[in-house]
Amino acid sequence: MLAQQLINGFAIGFVYILVSVGLTMVYGVLKLLHFAHGVIYMVGAFSAMLGMIYFHLPFPLALLLAMAVSAVIGMGIERFAYRPLRGGHPITTLISGVGVAILLENFFQVIFTSDTLSFPETGIENTIFHLTQSVSITNYKFYIVIAGVIGLGLLYAFLKFTKMGIAIQAVAQDMRAASLMGVNVNRVVSVTFMIGSALAAAAGVLVALNYNSLFPSMGSIPGLKAFCVVVLGGLGSIGGTVVGGLILGLVETMSDGYLSGMVIDKDAIAFVILIVILLIKPSGLFGKKVEKV
Repeated sequence: MLAQQLINGFAIGFVYILVSVGLTMVYGVLKLLHFAHGVIYMVGAFSAMLGMIYFHLPFPLALLLAMAVSAVIGMGIERFAYRPLRGGHPITTLISGVGVAILLENFFQVIFTSDTLSFPETGIENTIFHLTQSVSITNYKFYIVIAGVIGLGLLYAFLKFTKMGIAIQAVAQDMRAASLMGVNVNRVVSVTFMIGSALAAAAGVLVALNYNSLFPSMGSIPGLKAFCVVVLGGLGSIGGTVVGGLILGLVETMSDGYLSGMVIDKDAIAFVILIVILLIKPSGLFGKKVEKV
């Protein structure tokens, strides 16, 4: 049972990683809590569904379409909801993000209602692979892990070996100094939102495929947990986000497997552990310690 729960925890953990990496990058560049990020997760799932139903796209192309649509919407949110407020009070940008999230979620509820919909047939049968007699993994969960590994690998290569990736790191270190050195800060911020939104969309599509369901509010809880992952790992730390996502995924599956008879929900147990860790190390596992004045 322990091995099975570890496998399930890694699969869920990579979902949280794909969603949380965008939040980490946005915070690292803008020091902004992007509260509209969870709704991008939902937009990706619905975009893939529409692509498969109306354009008859195979699943891989529908996934790419969802990532492209979500990337454009993410850049649009930055351009029209955040950029005009840049330099203002952090509360104003936070409220703007919450407003965009509510607007998009209600827009999708008007079009698709709040009912749970089934994900279209992909032609990919849900197959169970038995690693041992008592340990197994479905191909859908395997796709989630593979997508997470590929996404992180491509992101690492992009940040380390491309001019734009280096510019993103420079802006994250000091936006004003990077601007004075000729870096186009607006373009860097747009690319950051584009990458984060595309990864969140991939997570939304894969989760909708795995559970065969999607609904307009499906991004609310994953978006909230993504914030917990980012805080747990350390604000602005991509490595910390990876570790935090895996920790949260493992905690959820372990609590679901071993503490399922308790009154406390597995989500509540995960947040309790998060609070305990933050009480011990408020800056997160890999966050920079803030010196007291």
